[in-house]
Amino acid sequence: MDRRTFLRSAAAGGAAAGIGGVSGCLGFELATGSASRAPPIVEDRPDGVYLPSHVEGMEMGGMGKDGDYQVGVFYSYAHRFWNVNGTEVERTDIESDDDVHLMASVWDPETGQVLPETGLSIEVTKDGSLVTQEVIYPMLSQPMGFHYGGNFPLDGDGTYTVNVSVGAVRTRRTGAYAGRFESPADIPVEVEYSQEARDEIMFRTLENAGERDAVDPMRMEMVPDATAPATDDLPGEVVGEANSNDAVLVATVLEEPPEGIDAEGPYLAVSARTPYNRMLIPAMGLEATHARGGETVFSGELTRTLDPDLSYHYGAALDGASVESGDELTLTPTVWPQVARHEGYETAFGALQDGMPERTITVE
Repeated sequence: MDRRTFLRSAAAGGAAAGIGGVSGCLGFELATGSASRAPPIVEDRPDGVYLPSHVEGMEMGGMGKDGDYQVGVFYSYAHRFWNVNGTEVERTDIESDDDVHLMASVWDPETGQVLPETGLSIEVTKDGSLVTQEVIYPMLSQPMGFHYGGNFPLDGDGTYTVNVSVGAVRTRRTGAYAGRFESPADIPVEVEYSQEARDEIMFRTLENAGERDAVDPMRMEMVPDATAPATDDLPGEVVGEANSNDAVLVATVLEEPPEGIDAEGPYLAVSARTPYNRMLIPAMGLEATHARGGETVFSGELTRTLDPDLSYHYGAALDGASVESGDELTLTPTVWPQVARHEGYETAFGALQDGMPERTITVE
């Protein structure tokens, strides 16, 4: 079985086998033609994460590697999504010439950790001629988590070269990641495409769309997922968690900052993840206030940071102040996550619900 066939069957199996514990409540529809057959948007969507109208598989196009980066390219049916720019949210609908939703994932080949905020662009050629050079957005989806994606027109069946231009990682890097991911890379990936293969990709409508739940992640043998570490696996002492418009904020305190941060004393790290799937939520602005007995001990911005042990997180040294039982940590989102959303996430993490409230954790 080649890897494209494997991924298509694995995606279909994963989606069918466990949709947030409600696998018995699925309707079925096999898409046999145009990718524009997306069901209507769910009415009365909740203020948070919900089961979307449908779930799709995807086809593995290919993989490539250069230096610090490995990339995977995938495609599925073109579909709608919601782009976030500051506080503006705009829905992108399927256009008549959109053949596929093209996706790319970037990860560290040494640790298998997905790399958010690399900056990424895609150029598609066929037989040496440019076919398309569309905008590709950082995105969150329930089955895939963080990735880059966009709807693309193609030029019929055939072999395409998808040139993935990866920018340097813009977040602070610590530990073994310090000094890595500083240079851009251009990685060509050959993709065999046919409309027939696209139309064989799994497509299921969900009878219980709109319920508070999430589609299970796709498990891909050769591609890492974008999940945050389990709470029990986080370094340091986990002091609590809070939920801001369904962004789950898990706070842990280390005795000292990770290597590469020029500061002393305890280090506060906040891991932001989705409910149900534990997918990383990147590109957010977050501030923290540490108070004891009504007096502010620390107040400041948490810096977006990539660390091999803490993974992607928001962190700051606490100016030498320890965190004790009874202390209060107030987490204030200042910028919504600047990533586009697939259906089921567009009403969470700010976006269509217009904001993420601050939350306070009382340390036990």
